[in-house]
Amino acid sequence: MAEIEIYTTMMCGFCARAKNLLKKKGVDFNEIDVTFSNAKRGEMADRAAGRYTVPQIFINGDGIGGCDELYALEREGKLDELLSRPAA
Repeated sequence: MAEIEIYTTMMCGFCARAKNLLKKKGVDFNEIDVTFSNAKRGEMADRAAGRYTVPQIFINGDGIGGCDELYALEREGKLDELLSRPAA
């Protein structure tokens, strides 16, 4: 299985939607809450090429973007393949 990391904040509807899709897919993920941590938000922005909105989702270390991009991968039939790739 892929290693999935998702940066989130509390009370974020897009974060909830993204997590729900990942749960529906039956995959485990590491949630990193950046609500009260400027250091974690900075880490997220560094990893996400300067993007600071949440969620930011990484699959096997590769940033795929946020909720909209996750659902686009699902619509295009590409998400399952990404999720099934083992972590390097």
